[in-house]
Amino acid sequence: MNKTEFVDAVADEADVQKSDALKIVDSMTKVIGDALKKDDQVTLVGFGTFLVSKREARKGRNPRTGEEIQIAASNVPRFKPGKALKETIN
Repeated sequence: MNKTEFVDAVADEADVQKSDALKIVDSMTKVIGDALKKDDQVTLVGFGTFLVSKREARKGRNPRTGEEIQIAASNVPRFKPGKALKETIN
């Protein structure tokens, strides 16, 4: 399912206009992104938790040349599904 299909499904489920559903989806992704940027986590009870994991700097290898390279530390977004979501898909 892509974003357009997701917006259509939200509009149908919530019985709202597609333009309103698009605003809601865009707002939700922006709010979650902003919270993660501040190193907060977002927990939607029953759905799951969005959080940021820290990835340490490490050594890697260029597969083309075999040369050793240094990979910088980074922050990685993660999603931990909630119990209700797990039960829904199983």
